[in-house]
Amino acid sequence: MLELIIQGRGGQGAQTAGSLLAMAFYAEGRQVQSFATYGGARRGTPVSSFIRVDDQPIRRRCDIETPDAILCFDAHLLDQRLLKGASTATPIIVNTPHPAAQLKRLGDYTIYTIDALRIARDNGLGRFINSALLGAFTAVLGAPEIETMCRIIRESAPVKARENEQACRDGYRLMQPIRNQEVIGVAL
Repeated sequence: MLELIIQGRGGQGAQTAGSLLAMAFYAEGRQVQSFATYGGARRGTPVSSFIRVDDQPIRRRCDIETPDAILCFDAHLLDQRLLKGASTATPIIVNTPHPAAQLKRLGDYTIYTIDALRIARDNGLGRFINSALLGAFTAVLGAPEIETMCRIIRESAPVKARENEQACRDGYRLMQPIRNQEVIGVAL
């Protein structure tokens, strides 16, 4: 079973990203469980999306305490509470313009950084970063297929469907060399 955590702030699109990722895995015939927590249920407070993926029915109903991968929308949310279940091998993808080396103060984690805000702006999406981050996360996970993820994004985007799809592809393309170099992949 694959267990994933997406962490963001209210209004950043972390909940939407979790839903889209779950839909993409489901579209590929996988069993999916998706749930969320909302900090203060207002813009700017921490929110989390949790996703389980398996080939078998998922009967587990507890929180995810040891994630197989983490997607973080805001580097300021990387704290010991989020990282406590991560091992040194757990891939952690972080939205920041800074290199991963600047986050080494957190410990010996496998951190990958991507400037999703730049990708979003380059594609005319303003501050909407979830499509770019989903592309990067897909590249690191090795699943779901990028074509499936792009189709789900395109079909779900209320506006700027092509721009969101391109942001996803750009995030994937920028993260792909890193993934290939280190051969991470998370076993499904």
